[in-house]
Amino acid sequence: MSAQESGNTGSEEVIALLTQDHRKVMELFDQFHRIRKGHDSNGKQMLAEIVCTELVIHAQVEREILYPALRRALDEPELLDEAEVEHRMAHQLISELEFMDAEDEMYDAELAVLCNYVKLHIHEEESRIFPKIREALLDDSLVQALKSRRAQLRNEFGMPDEYEEGVEPAAAP
Repeated sequence: MSAQESGNTGSEEVIALLTQDHRKVMELFDQFHRIRKGHDSNGKQMLAEIVCTELVIHAQVEREILYPALRRALDEPELLDEAEVEHRMAHQLISELEFMDAEDEMYDAELAVLCNYVKLHIHEEESRIFPKIREALLDDSLVQALKSRRAQLRNEFGMPDEYEEGVEPAAAP
C-alpha cells in the first residue's frame, strides 16, 4: 500500500470517528427535545449532563490532537481558528448549563441554543474541515492518538468508551 493510500485510510478513519461523535450528540439532543415538554427534570438533567460531557470530550480531542495536526498539514489557519472559537463558545454555553438545574426557567432554552450552535458547528466541520482532512492525508498514528485520548478522557469522566469493539452503547434515559 502506498503512503498516499495509507494516508487516505487514516483521513477517512478520522472522519469516521468525528462523524460517530457528531451523530451520537445529535441523537442525544433529539432525545432531549422529545422529553423536554415532560415533567421529568431528573431525566432532562441527566441527558443534558451526558450530552455536555460528550461535547467536552469531543472538543478537547480535536483541540489537543486533530487541530494541531491539521495546522501542520494545511495552510489554512483561519479555518481552524474559527473552529476553535466555535468550541470556546459552545464551552461557555456548557459552563452556564453546569450551574443550572433542569427546573430553571431558562434551562430548556439554554440547551436548545447549545443544540443549534452545535448543529451549526457540525455542519461547518463536515462541509469545510472534512474535505481538508482528506487533503491532509493523515496517517494511522493520528487515528490511534485520537482514539487513545478519547478513551482516556472518557475514563476520566466515567463514561464507557462505546466505540470499542464489543461495548454496547449505553441507553440514554
